[in-house]
Amino acid sequence: MEIIHYLDSIDKQWLLALNNDYPAFWDNLMLLISAKLVWIPFYAAILFVVIKKWKKESWWIVLGLILCIVIADQTASGVLKNVVQRLRPSRDPSIQDMVVLVNNYKAGGYSFVSSHAANSFGLALLTSLLFKNRIYTIVVLLWAALVAYSRVFLGVHYPGDVLGGAIVGVFAALFVYWLIKKLHPVLFRDSNQDKIYYNIPILTLLATLVTFLIYSAAV
Repeated sequence: MEIIHYLDSIDKQWLLALNNDYPAFWDNLMLLISAKLVWIPFYAAILFVVIKKWKKESWWIVLGLILCIVIADQTASGVLKNVVQRLRPSRDPSIQDMVVLVNNYKAGGYSFVSSHAANSFGLALLTSLLFKNRIYTIVVLLWAALVAYSRVFLGVHYPGDVLGGAIVGVFAALFVYWLIKKLHPVLFRDSNQDKIYYNIPILTLLATLVTFLIYSAAV
């Protein structure tokens, strides 16, 4: 138990170091990054690449992506949060008075692990394994890390929560990737076709982030 208390103490110290009273620009930006629906154009761009690359067989990949998110999300929110029942820093009486909230956003439910981190890292790693494009991999993993960091910035997760969520997402992605290869290995024949299409989700993601920056500076 002592090691758990020690790790919890370290986690709280890291949270307070990362969660500070920043200018409104950063508050606005992190709220946007933490939102879910704003990333729909990026998800649509990923779907476009999947359809272009795998055509009639793309439904295998779509089902795989859905399965990955379901596994990551339910492991995080449906299992671990209810088993561990760790209070969010924004709702923990021992620390909540020291946590800087943005627009009084506290989030609900328990804290460990972060489903945002689990879902974003699951999607990022699985699509990276599927697309096998180095630039896409770098960009999408940075995106997942940014989404995870936004949860700490907003004071609704500890760093350990997002690290745990990332691990859940990684294992979900690796399992689904293995499963698809096992069930339908022909999908993974080497192909140099349609490499240009990988630029579409990258550019969509970057355009979305630029839009966030402009909006955050304007409001």
